[in-house]
Order: sequence, then C-alpha cells, then structure tokens
Amino acid sequence: MPELLLELLSEEIPARMQARAADDLKRLVTKELEADGLKFESIKTFVTPRRLTLVIEGLPKKIAAKSEEKRGPRTDAPEQAIKGFMGSLPKGAKIKRRETEKGEFFFAVVEQKEQDTAQFMPFIVGASIFNLTWPKSMKWGSSDLTWVRPLSRILVIFDGKLVKGTVQLGTNYKIPGLKAGNPPEPGEKEINFSSETVGHRFLAPDSFKVTDFAYYKNKLKKAFVLVDPKDRRKKIIQAGSKLASAEGFQIPMEPALLDEVVGLAEWPILLMGSFDPEFLDLPEEVLETSMRKHQKYFAVRKPSADGKVSEIVPRFVFVANTKPSDGGKTIVAGNERVLRARLSDAKFFWDQDRKRTLESRVDDLEKRMYHEKIGTMGQKVHRLNGRIIFMAPYFPDLDKEAAKRAARLCKADLSTGMVAEFPELQGIMGCYYALADGEKPDVATAIAEHYSPQGPGDDCPSAPVSIAVALADKIDTLTGFWRVGELPTGSKDPYALRRTALGIVRLIIENKLRMPLLELFNDSMLALSRGMATTDKEREEVSKDLLSFIADRLKVHLRKKGVKHDHIDAVFLSEYHDDLVLLLDQVEALSDFLSTENGMNLLTAYRRAANILKIEEKKDGISYSEKPNPDFFVQDEEQALQNALNKDGSLALNFIEHSKFREGMAELAKLRAPVDAFFDHVTVNVEDEPALRENRLKLLSGIRSAMNAVADFSKIEGGDK
Repeated sequence: MPELLLELLSEEIPARMQARAADDLKRLVTKELEADGLKFESIKTFVTPRRLTLVIEGLPKKIAAKSEEKRGPRTDAPEQAIKGFMGSLPKGAKIKRRETEKGEFFFAVVEQKEQDTAQFMPFIVGASIFNLTWPKSMKWGSSDLTWVRPLSRILVIFDGKLVKGTVQLGTNYKIPGLKAGNPPEPGEKEINFSSETVGHRFLAPDSFKVTDFAYYKNKLKKAFVLVDPKDRRKKIIQAGSKLASAEGFQIPMEPALLDEVVGLAEWPILLMGSFDPEFLDLPEEVLETSMRKHQKYFAVRKPSADGKVSEIVPRFVFVANTKPSDGGKTIVAGNERVLRARLSDAKFFWDQDRKRTLESRVDDLEKRMYHEKIGTMGQKVHRLNGRIIFMAPYFPDLDKEAAKRAARLCKADLSTGMVAEFPELQGIMGCYYALADGEKPDVATAIAEHYSPQGPGDDCPSAPVSIAVALADKIDTLTGFWRVGELPTGSKDPYALRRTALGIVRLIIENKLRMPLLELFNDSMLALSRGMATTDKEREEVSKDLLSFIADRLKVHLRKKGVKHDHIDAVFLSEYHDDLVLLLDQVEALSDFLSTENGMNLLTAYRRAANILKIEEKKDGISYSEKPNPDFFVQDEEQALQNALNKDGSLALNFIEHSKFREGMAELAKLRAPVDAFFDHVTVNVEDEPALRENRLKLLSGIRSAMNAVADFSKIEGGDK
C-alpha cells in the first residue's frame, strides 16, 4: 500500500525540543488523518537538528465512494430548524421524508464519490504545521508563521510521487494554486512542497530527489545525515568508547547528556581533548558539571584495579558536526581553550569560597529570601533546628547535636560563588566546604544529602543524621507553602511540592520510621504561625489536608509495586492513619486477607449487609447501629452470628489496636461461617414482624461495624458506595 513521507527542513532545532516535536507531529498528523477517515498501518517520526521526518505505511491510495444517511428534524418542526438542516447539507444531497415511531422526519442521503488520498495531503500537512507548538518560537522575514527556527523546505511524497501543494506563511493559511517548487526566497509568503531534500550542511549540501523513505534514509546516510536518533546514539557510544579505550580509559555516558548530544549533530564525529592536571584538585562534581552544563562534554575516567571505582582523568570527549581536515587538531585546541577558561573560573570559586567557613555564612541567609510570604532562608534554617528537636525521639540512633549542626549549616553554601555558578551543586559543595572546615563526616554527609530524594530514581538517605535533616527540611517546605495557600494545581506545581511529599514518603517507609505525621505537621505549622494569627482548628485542618496529600503521593509511589490504591484508602481513611510504616503493614495484611477465599467471601457478605442497611436505613429514616436484643433471636444462626461478633470481632479489633494486623485479619476470617449461615437461612426483611426485622438489621449492622473496625471495606472497589 502507498507510503507518505514528510520532511520539514529548518535551521537548527534545539536538542531539548526535538523529541517532543517529533511526538507532537505524529499526534497532529494522526489526528488529521482520522478526521478524514484515513486509516493506516504504521506511523513513525524521526528528528535531527535540522529536520522533522514522518513516514506512514499502509495508507489507501483512494478513499472509496460511500453513502451516508443523516436524520434531520421532524417535518412539522419550526421553519428555522428545517432551514438550518437543509443549509448544512452538501450540494447534491437527496432529501426524503420517512415515518418513524416518533413521527415523520426529514432524512438526507449524501453520496461521496471516490477520491484520491493525495488531494487531502496539503490540508493535512498545512494544518499539522500550523498547529505544532514549541516552547519558544519565532517569526522570520515577512512570515506570520511562528516556528522554532526558519522553515525552509517541505518535502511531501505520497506513493512515490510529489504531492503538489503550497503552505502560505500567514496566520490564515490556505492552499491556492497547487504547485511544486523550490524553497522560498527571502520575503516570499509561501513554501511550495518539494520532492527534494539536502544532506549535511557542510559535508553534502547539494539537493537530491526522493521517491520513498528507504531511498531517503539511505541517500541521507551517504550525504552524512543519520536521520534516526537511535543510529546517532549508537555511533556516539561506539566511537566514544573506542576513542577512550585506545588510551586505557572509559566514558560513563550519562543518559541525559547523551540524549542532548544526540540532538547536536546530524553526523556526529567524536574527538578527545585534554585539560591541565592541576584542575584535578577540584571536586569531581565540579569538573563534571563544568564539562556537562556549559560545553556538553563527556568526562573520561580511568578504571581502578578492581574495576568498580574509577577516577576522572584530564581528558574529555565531545561531538563535532563535521569531518575536520586536520584530524581535529584545530577543533580540539579551540575546545581545550574554552574548557580551560571554564575550569579556571571554577577553581577561582573553589579557592575563594574556602576562605570563609560555612558557619560565617549562616548570617548571610537572613538576607536571602526563601519566599515572600514565608520569610527568609535564615528563618527556615532556624525552624529546622526546632524540627530536629521535635523529631529526635523517633530516631533511636540519632546524634541530635550532629543533626542540629547539619540543619544549621545545610543552606550556608547558597551564598558561595560555586553554587551561584552551578546551582545544581548546592548541598554537594556544602559537604566539601564542611569537611574543609573540620566538621564531622556525618554532618557533612547530611548537608550533601538533605535535598534527597529528589525523584523516584534518586537514592534515599539512610544515615540517621541525613534522614533527620532531609525530613525536617521537606516537612518545613510542605507546611510552609500549605500555610500560605501556595498549593499545586492539577497542571502546575511550581514549587515541586508533589516531589517534596514523595520525598517524605520515601524517607519514612524506606527507613521504616515510626512517627506521627499529624503531630509533625502541627508542630511545624505552629513554628510557621509565630507572628501570624492562627487557631488550633486552622492548624489542624491544614495538617489533615497535608496528610491527604501525602496519602495521594503514597498511592503513586506504591502503584508500581502492585499495591492497590483502594486498599490504602480502606486503611488510611478508617482511622486517618499518620504512621506510614504502620499503615503499610496494615495494607499488606488487608491485601493478603482479601487474596484468600475467606476474605473474598466476607467482602461479598459485607457488601450484601451494607447495601441492605443502606436501603432500609434510608427508607426508615433511622440507623440500626445499636446492638441486637438476644430475646428476639428466633433461629440458631442469629445467636451463632452474635456470639461470633462478640468473640471473634472483639478479638480482631483488639489485635488491630495493638498493631497485630495479620492476627486481627485471622480472627476476622472466623466470621465467615456464621455470616454465611445467617444469609443462607435467615430472612432479614420480615415485614409482618417489625421487631424481628429491626433486630436482624441490627445484626447486619454488627457485621458492618466489626469489619469496618479492621478497615473501611466500603472503600474496596466494588464495595458499598
């Protein structure tokens, strides 16, 4: 079946925008095809620094003729409605009257003739171009089209032939004379579709004609363009490894940097340079950040004897976008000069920063605003000291003085020159400066780790001092923004509060910390509220709202582990848990219980009892929550159920209250037999005996209460809503 090939050739597209642009183009073209009723077998997109390419396999060559019937208004409808329906129909539509069960209606039969698919392509391409948005865009020349960079050529090939079309570079684009042509001259207001493209800007700039994607891809490769990012990635990894291994080194390619470098060159050529060994005195993080952030260089390392740890060597590898005639000497020399300047700046900051201790920088934090509604960074640090003191009892192995010291110094590196130049090194540089000042190692480590974990893939601190400071900082951040009403919305989270909440969740559950979050939030709120009018009730409401937010993050975190969100709700909402470790133990026990036959049967019985009670209590306008009267028991099954509720239900509740969840669930499982027997042999709604009916409804309420004391079973999916 026919193939569609589309290429949008432009000036260099920023690497960080390329992947999203390819996905957006695929989505937009797919949307337009579906709107026209065009089905296809596959669609792929590719992107280079200069071109967006899309190829679709399996499009029909023609759209088959079809007949469509549309029902209009009744024949006796108002004249305006009838005229509106008639006006919406295309020319040639046949109008009929037809009698239906609801009266006589107008029907229109619209015949659509067979059409060539190619005639739809200019509209599909044009609409996709104008609807494709960029994080940043521009206009050029006399064009009204906003695009990331000047768009110079549009290649459109369908079924091996050029699709004739023109895209007007105006706000209200249209396709006038369908004609083929060359790229627009400066000042022109249109781009005509072309059957030609060009190769590498420097190595093969001549244009050539294209007939299909296979030819296009192979020809571009000969013209020094790897159109598939996967091919460029593979080339970079192989060439870089070969370059480094030739000298006995290795390149641990960071995925984020590799992704960016893949988008820098259509034909990546890897070269290696060197820098003065004197710069090896700088921390490795500084060296790597200087190379990665400013220059997009890969750091080179020398493997250790055991092959596990490697050290940075005075080399770097980078990608060039052309084949150098001198073997790369000129390009390498230029990059070495630039890197030397960068590293010289970093060394200056390193030397200057160490002339002052972190302690001497703490007072500077009073001049640094944290948030205009919350206060300065100095005030935040002061609050952290209070959080450490409050949390200390929940850390049996915590060196409280070391934690307080780390909390005092953890933000001090924000006023250093190195962190001003490389903000991503905050905390890390504080660790180095703390060690240089003679601080304890666990204090320095806590300064480095107190921002962690910053995401689901980030390592979580495990040292008590690091955990305490990280937790204190995150709780203060969360309560602070909640206190002033700066909350995340469905689409925006400018202060990364979801990430902060997830950090709290991970710190607690991965280190199995038993601590009451509501008390922590309330104490933090109290510290934040000094100088502000606030009541105990207001703080309590904010703390509960925060706890719900934490519960949402917990669900997200556990989803990948296969834990069901409704099981978390059943436990969390039953007692409003604020001990996450205890909550997870109870959730696991509940999940295990519901995976058994007894558990599922009891859940079914619970739903049956809860639904009957919901109906009858609503009808009668009363609650049947009181205990039943044994004098009204008529059948043995009633007495047996009440005995089980008194014994097994009470034991289950006692175990749950003492955090013995599995034992509690085991006792609950013993209710299955008497509950099943009750439903099998006892009629609840005996309308002619109201006292007996009421007593049996109270028995059902006993089932509901006994199970809800263990967990809120109404939250289990499929339960009573």
